[in-house]
Amino acid sequence: MNNMFRSLNDYNFFNKKVLVRCDFNVAIEKGRVVDNFKIKKAQRTIAYLKESGARIILASHLEKESFFDGASLKPVSVALENLLGEKILFSSKCVGKKTKKTIESLKPGQILLLENLRFNKGEKKNSEKFAKELAGLAEIYVGEAFSCCHRSHASVVSCPKFLPHFIGFECEREINVLSSLMEKPERPLVILIGGAKVEAKLKMIKKFLPLADYLLFGGKIANVLLLVKGVIVGHLEVKEQTKNILSQINLTDSKIHLPLDVTVSLDDKGNIVRQAALGSIKKEEEIFDVGESTIEKFSDILKTAKTIFWSGDLGLVENPKFKKGTLEIAKAIIQNKNALKVAGGGDTVAFIRAQGMEDEFSFLSAGGSALLEFIANGTLPGIEVLKI
Repeated sequence: MNNMFRSLNDYNFFNKKVLVRCDFNVAIEKGRVVDNFKIKKAQRTIAYLKESGARIILASHLEKESFFDGASLKPVSVALENLLGEKILFSSKCVGKKTKKTIESLKPGQILLLENLRFNKGEKKNSEKFAKELAGLAEIYVGEAFSCCHRSHASVVSCPKFLPHFIGFECEREINVLSSLMEKPERPLVILIGGAKVEAKLKMIKKFLPLADYLLFGGKIANVLLLVKGVIVGHLEVKEQTKNILSQINLTDSKIHLPLDVTVSLDDKGNIVRQAALGSIKKEEEIFDVGESTIEKFSDILKTAKTIFWSGDLGLVENPKFKKGTLEIAKAIIQNKNALKVAGGGDTVAFIRAQGMEDEFSFLSAGGSALLEFIANGTLPGIEVLKI
C-alpha cells in the first residue's frame, strides 16, 4: 500500500502551511471533551509536522445534531493543549480573510485549529468553491481522518485535489492493518461480528466469508440471521434490502457460528431476564445478549485464533444485565496472547476502553461506517484522492 501514497517522511515541511484534515468529531459535554480517543489518533502526525517546523492548520467537522453547545470545536483546542502540552490557536471561522491573516502570521511549529467545517454549508454539499477556499489557506494537504474517508465532503474528497497531498501516519497505519487482515492474515482468522448496523455488516460478511476460518455472530445481526434461517420466530422486522443481501450469502456455510442460546427479557430494562435455548423463546420476549453455551463455544474458537477481528457488541451493553456476553468474549480475546487482535466500530472501541482493555489489543480502529465500507469495498473516496 505504501507506494500508493506520499509519506510525510519524504518531504521538508519547514515553514510550509500544512492543512491537516483530522477527525475531531468527539463527545463534548458542558463545554468539555469527554473522550479524546480520536484526538490522540492525530497526535503523531501533528507532533511530526511541528518538529519539522511546519505551520499547522487543523481542520475537522463536529456533528451539530449530537450536541447542545452550538457544536463549536473550541473545547477540542483545550483538549489538544492538554494532550500536546502547548498553546493551540483557534480560528472562529474555517475560511475567510481573518482566518487567512491569522495563518499568514503563524510561526514554524505553531498550530491553529479551524472552527467546525460544517458551519459552512459547502462542506456537506461537497462544494468546489468551499474546497478551493479551504485549499487556499495552505500549501500542502494531509489526510489524517480515516474515519471520515467514506464521506464525499469538500474537505475530504475535493480539497486534496487542489494541493500537493500526503497521508497521515495513523490513516496509513489503519489502511495497512485492515488490508493485511483481508489479504494475508495469519490463520486461523476469526471474525466476530455484532452490533446493530445490519446492512453494512452484511456487506462485510460477503467479503469475509471466503477469507475467514470462523465467522462468529452476536447482537442484532445474529438475531436477523437466526430469524431468516427460521431458527427463531419473532417480531424483528427485516428490510427488503437485507433479505436481498442475505440471499447471496450461504448461511449453511460451516464457518458461520450463530448463538446456541441467548439471554431474553420482556423489555430493554431487563424485566424478567432468563437464559433461553433458541427453540424456547416466547413470542413476548426479546433477545438482548448471548447465553452461557454461546460464550463457551465462542471462547473456545477464539483460543485457537492467530488473527482476530471484532466489530460490534454481542448484547445491549448499556444495561449491565445484558453486558456479560460482550465482556466475557472481550476477555477471551485478550487472553489469546499469540493473536493479532484488531477491533473497530465506535461502540466496540468505547466498550474496550471502558473496561481498561485498550492496551491489550494490537490495534483499535477509529472508523465506524468508514471501517465497514473499507472492508466491503477495499477502499474509500477519501483514500482514493490521497493516492499519488
